[in-house]
Amino acid sequence: MVTFPGSLDDRDAQRAVRLAGGEPVALWHGDADLRGVDAVVLPGGFSYGDYLRCGAIARFAPVMQTVIELAGHGLPVLGICNGFQILCESHLLPGALTRNAHLHFRNRDQRLRIENTSTAWTNAYQPADEIVVPVKNGEGCFVAAPDVLDRLEGEGRVVVRYADGNPNGSVRDIAGICNERGNVVGLMPHPEHAVETLTGPSTDGLGFFASVLTAAVS
Repeated sequence: MVTFPGSLDDRDAQRAVRLAGGEPVALWHGDADLRGVDAVVLPGGFSYGDYLRCGAIARFAPVMQTVIELAGHGLPVLGICNGFQILCESHLLPGALTRNAHLHFRNRDQRLRIENTSTAWTNAYQPADEIVVPVKNGEGCFVAAPDVLDRLEGEGRVVVRYADGNPNGSVRDIAGICNERGNVVGLMPHPEHAVETLTGPSTDGLGFFASVLTAAVS
């Protein structure tokens, strides 16, 4: 679990990993050593205050140099919200996250449809499962060139779509995508906020963290 200056949801993601049965390991943005972890989560927040572009400065953090290298060798990496932006800025995923189409910050419980269950982060779900997890973003509108979008669709790399209303104007209702290998997933909604009924709208988000535990031992 990487903490950048401005990360907000790192502790929440650590708790989600723990509830799923894993052992969270705190990683610091300025340390290139991943301490032997089996997977990495880039949490939500405002890394470096989003002073340049969301995720653009975090992309050059020492920890990301190692993440980029090891992701190329199959290390599972999940980027949530700001983490998704960092993955796009790092070119681990295509496209970009831009200002919400309606220009307003959106914070609500959101219904999602699982499109791809073969990734390291979604194998606990069934195809077409619908889940409810929170969204909270001001720059969550996913965009990409038409040929990139067609390739993502054709290769089955759209992992999650918005259902029952698109909260930010993302093209083709895309809420999350993966790389060719399926070990790197970027997701704008927040599954770490839907892992226990006391604090979330559901426990539907727990499957993302349970999935990677299965992938790590397989």
